[in-house]
Amino acid sequence: MSVLNPYLNFRGDAKEALEFYHSVFGGELTVSSFAELGMDDVPEAERGLVMHGQLETPAGFTLMASDVPSHMDYTAGTNQFSISLSGLADDDAQLRGYWQKLGDGATITEPLATAPWGASFGMLTDRFGVNWLVNISADAA
Repeated sequence: MSVLNPYLNFRGDAKEALEFYHSVFGGELTVSSFAELGMDDVPEAERGLVMHGQLETPAGFTLMASDVPSHMDYTAGTNQFSISLSGLADDDAQLRGYWQKLGDGATITEPLATAPWGASFGMLTDRFGVNWLVNISADAA
């Protein structure tokens, strides 16, 4: 089953924000840095920042967040969130179909391709200015 959830962007304080939301909602928090996920193109001083954090709450909420590295555009209050579509390899055709349709008139930030963590991943800004992330896990259910 594919999942749709908010993905929040921060500039250097994603871990603090995720820990705060964890204190509010409870649940299980996982946080990975750019270094842990093998992103060597990020400046050395930023490799400890959050590349991906995810909070799964007892109420069934999923909240994701990351720090936007300095080489990427970021304006607090303007591009502070994205919408994440994610699923397993079983959902590949459905998720790629969404990607294709969302891409009509969009600006592709990252083409849908194999990422260092093994999933197919892409980022785009649709024609209405909404940021989307698509992640298709390499593992089947």
